[in-house]
Amino acid sequence: MATGIKDKVAVIGMGCTSFGEHWNKGPEDLMVDAFVEAIADAGIEKSQIEAAWMGNALDDINVGNSALPLAHALRLRGIPVSRVENMCATGSEALRAASYAVAAGAVDIALAVGVEKLKDTGYGGLPLRTKGLANDLWMPYGSAPGSFAQLAGAYAARHGIDKSDLKRAMAHVSWKSHQNAALNPKAHLRKAVDVETILKAPMIADPLGLFDCCGVSDGAACAIVTTPDIAKGLGIANPVTVKAIQLCASHGWELQYGEWDGSYVANTRQAAKRAYAEAGVEAPRRDLSVTEVHDCFSITELVTMEDLNLSDEGRAPFDILDGRFDRAGAQPCQIDGGLKCFGHPVGASGLRMAYEVYTQLLGRAGDRQRGTVDLGLVHNLGGAPFNSIAAVSILGRLH
Repeated sequence: MATGIKDKVAVIGMGCTSFGEHWNKGPEDLMVDAFVEAIADAGIEKSQIEAAWMGNALDDINVGNSALPLAHALRLRGIPVSRVENMCATGSEALRAASYAVAAGAVDIALAVGVEKLKDTGYGGLPLRTKGLANDLWMPYGSAPGSFAQLAGAYAARHGIDKSDLKRAMAHVSWKSHQNAALNPKAHLRKAVDVETILKAPMIADPLGLFDCCGVSDGAACAIVTTPDIAKGLGIANPVTVKAIQLCASHGWELQYGEWDGSYVANTRQAAKRAYAEAGVEAPRRDLSVTEVHDCFSITELVTMEDLNLSDEGRAPFDILDGRFDRAGAQPCQIDGGLKCFGHPVGASGLRMAYEVYTQLLGRAGDRQRGTVDLGLVHNLGGAPFNSIAAVSILGRLH
């Protein structure tokens, strides 16, 4: 019977580039930059890495859809390298693959890398002149803003929330992220923005305004994982460990039946339920110190608070406005600035979020450090609210 991977995998090194418009660097350069930080953090030799996974989704880095660019860029001699892609959850998928290999005993030390040069693809993030009817990225049913605007409308309708009240809660989500990103040198957008500016910004897809949408950026992040025993042998007495990694993919239920009203993301709820069980988290509102969620749009973060059982049904807007998820609140969310201020280079985002939780667990976050952090959650969402792929990872210390 499956027992999960709780505390079978230790994260001994992570690296992350700054996210932004890296016109002077290719994806190979970004992978090298993230890897240099990670290998120095781990304190091992490159030759000790026995397998590697590269998460990449949209740009032209791939050679025959392989991971050869990773092997070439990092000079990984003679080891297996694999490319993974799972929509916007690609970064989490790379970490899942590396972690499962270690937990299974297939390798002692594995590498997960996520990278994307999204700016080079020409993707602007906004609705097309076709009003979103074209197959733009993975949105065959509309543009990304248009799809998540539908989530906002369905949520408001289900819970009887006035549109102006919902927009103010969404504005607080964006305001919070900008406040946090101002303290993070690796964020793309580092300017604090006041709530009224957010509310008065141009409309993108009603009710989503400009500041409700994450940006388009380039970046890379990576993780080096091993067993807790090997980590201890490297002198890490109390390593960061993987408590759970769960992924749930849609089987089409959302669009084929009449049970789903479009106001929540069913796969996030399933992945969270499994992750909590694997990690032994009985009360997420009590047990989780920090969370990094897939805030591609402000409404996504708001709805995710309920999908992760961090807010009661219909109460997320009020918890947000009460400051529960602020940096100084009871359960900070996006303490690094989130996708809202990092942007979303698809292959890198999941690992970038794990990097922040890892940094917080080790007390290295500087001005944005959240005191003592025991457990942190990463939520990565691929695709629109319908036909989605949701990944939930939980990281903590060994003891």
